[in-house]
Amino acid sequence: MRNIENIPFGVTDWASVPRSEHKGTTGVAHWRTAQCGSIRVRMVEYSPLYEADHWCSKGHVLLGVSGELETELTDGRRFILTPGMSYQVADDAEAHRSSTRTGATLFIVD
Repeated sequence: MRNIENIPFGVTDWASVPRSEHKGTTGVAHWRTAQCGSIRVRMVEYSPLYEADHWCSKGHVLLGVSGELETELTDGRRFILTPGMSYQVADDAEAHRSSTRTGATLFIVD
């Protein structure tokens, strides 16, 4: 088990964290990012019809907050994430890319 180290207790008011815009092949993602030591924590809002413009090989833990997100792996498998569902993947384990028809909000730790 890996330890989370050197992060003092903190509370994040996500509404007060500035947004950054990240365009997809279609649509846009708005990230609110907090850096906690070596851990990045994000609240990400995907617009309707968002499609990632790249395959991602970074490890993440994702929790669906609202909407519906489809994640495709390079082997063709597809997974639907809805509110209350999560997925996790290690760095360099399985490349993935996401899209949404309706929009989605995710809480992401990486």
